[in-house]
Amino acid sequence: MHISPCTYGNILLSRASLVRLTTCHPSFYLKNLLRIASSPEAFPGLTHRREATSGYSTLTENMNAIKNTLAENIGGKFQNIGTHQFSLDQVPDLTGKVAVVTGGSEGIGFGCTHTLLKHNIGKVYILSVSEEEGAKDAIAKQLGQQAADKTRWIRCDLSDWWKVKDVAEEISKESDRLDILINNAGRGIMTYQLTDYGVDRHMAVNHMGHAILTSHLLPLMKQTAEKGNIVRITNQASNAHQAAPSDTKFESLEELNRDLGANAQYGRSKLANILYARYFTEKVTKAGYPKLLMNATHPGFVSTKMSKEDIFEPFPLGGYAMAVGMEPFKKDQFEGAVSAMFASTYTEKSGQYICPPAVPESGSKLSQDKVLADNLMKLTWKIVTEKTNDGVGSCLLLNN
Repeated sequence: MHISPCTYGNILLSRASLVRLTTCHPSFYLKNLLRIASSPEAFPGLTHRREATSGYSTLTENMNAIKNTLAENIGGKFQNIGTHQFSLDQVPDLTGKVAVVTGGSEGIGFGCTHTLLKHNIGKVYILSVSEEEGAKDAIAKQLGQQAADKTRWIRCDLSDWWKVKDVAEEISKESDRLDILINNAGRGIMTYQLTDYGVDRHMAVNHMGHAILTSHLLPLMKQTAEKGNIVRITNQASNAHQAAPSDTKFESLEELNRDLGANAQYGRSKLANILYARYFTEKVTKAGYPKLLMNATHPGFVSTKMSKEDIFEPFPLGGYAMAVGMEPFKKDQFEGAVSAMFASTYTEKSGQYICPPAVPESGSKLSQDKVLADNLMKLTWKIVTEKTNDGVGSCLLLNN
């Protein structure tokens, strides 16, 4: 599930406060928007706009912040008021291209898969723990059997790092190109749990599994880029990254394995998704591969299994407010795929954090910390190499 903090001009409504939507009346979100937007404390420029001409620019900035907050997080017509517009109809023709989508058979992932096929992509590899036959049937019914036949499902549990490596190698042997990689699958806001490797499941799946997949597909993507094609990698992050603890250092496994609570556990893994995009841009895009891009995205409030069912795991009672009460305000799976589609098929920039429809946001202070990004990837390499006896993680640092 992806829940956003709200930035209204100079005010940031923290991720932690929004998570309390699970225990509050669903109208809390919209009431806070109106309350904060109308308060002079939120926009001091409104109070003094007659005293300085700069107040007018401040007013404009504050109004744009409100518009973007709504566009980024709520479904329906609200998406049309964002300052940076993009729609799924603007996805270019993808004839001959190849894509990999993790979690591509349900939720936002299905929205991505469906959109890629609708725009004539040559092949889509769908990686997930279990096959969703209904997804392929839906594609055949809506887009035709020929489109459905362009998909290939491969079982892949991102917490099983050896399997992730094997899947990447299987794809690399089978395909002579890879234009799009959408790292979408993940563990949502759920309670603390360790994998069989003895690593926090949120970090092991949401970040490390995708970093392993990306690293082992990287030679194929470099080969594709070297032929003059733009290759795009998208990490599905979230404004929930604001929930990561302020003392996050990424210095040890012991730090990762602290039980922070469902919100912070998830938020830290989303922070890692953004940092990885910044790190990759420095180590790959700016180091000889300008056509190989990686960005992170936020999808907004989206109606998915995570927000309708999984939310009850950490919040057995409060989950009803999010699962039922907030449902009218959520985006559908296609609306939730818009920012990912912009990052995966359209943008020519790298290292950005993109919110719907196509709004580049700075993200939290931690998400902009280059030292923290380096620490993250050094720790990722250390943990993966130790847990797999150096069989999986040797290429994670991207030093060349």
